[in-house]
Amino acid sequence: MTKTSTAETKPASELIDERIDSLKDWRGVTLSRMRGLIKEAEPGVVEEWKWMGTPVWSHDGILCTGESYKAIVKLTFMKGASLKDPSKLFNSSLDGNARRAIDIHEGEQIDEKAFKALIREAVELNASSAKAKAKPKKAKQ
Repeated sequence: MTKTSTAETKPASELIDERIDSLKDWRGVTLSRMRGLIKEAEPGVVEEWKWMGTPVWSHDGILCTGESYKAIVKLTFMKGASLKDPSKLFNSSLDGNARRAIDIHEGEQIDEKAFKALIREAVELNASSAKAKAKPKKAKQ
């Protein structure tokens, strides 16, 4: 599923395709591979384009962003501090109260099974948060 960006007239999926194509090195290959794993883990994921050019994957809220820098591809999970990470994929932003990130350097491989499990866990966390917000609050007596 694709959500059209408010800042652009193109669908977010096309803007993400263009970003990947513009990275004519290992970063484009890596971002594309991680995008594919996200979609495999959660076929109902929504792709968005935010913050002046950041790919975002959402499902009942943001799951993660995909940023590319000179030396890394960074996947930042908005609620990463609340996720179990037994495979220790998170290797960046470890001191924050909410976010956690995975920095991928050239030549590094990510445990695909563990990454997809992390995506599914983020989806479940967002879904449970959405359900909690949807429950009517009892009136105080």
